[in-house]
Amino acid sequence: MELSDIFCPNESCPDFGKKGRGNIVCYEIYGKNNTKLLRCKTCKTRFSERRNTVFFGLHTSEDTIEKVVRCLAEGNSIRATARIMGIDKDTVYRIFDRASKHCLKVLDSLLSDLHIEECQLDELWSFVKKKRKT
Repeated sequence: MELSDIFCPNESCPDFGKKGRGNIVCYEIYGKNNTKLLRCKTCKTRFSERRNTVFFGLHTSEDTIEKVVRCLAEGNSIRATARIMGIDKDTVYRIFDRASKHCLKVLDSLLSDLHIEECQLDELWSFVKKKRKT
């Protein structure tokens, strides 16, 4: 993980949302997955490297979470994914719920300031419609 790609999550910090300032340092390592606890040198806020990711707050390993999401993306049901991965179906559901909410947040932020004309949307829909199987 590159610390230059991370910014301070404290909204009252002068470096909030600004990457590559050199203000983020590794404070300590914690947990069974050796998660880094980071600190902003500007405002002294401490936060996990998993903050604002799909992995934050889940105790399952990142590798397992990725595999669960891949299984679900391939069309497997929650129960089938639980059997394949050898974990509880409630764990699969929590991962699915967390991943879907995270995807919505990412899409909302990426699609928020688009200035698209009606013609462009029509062309986009034509492209999507052609890709669908009938």
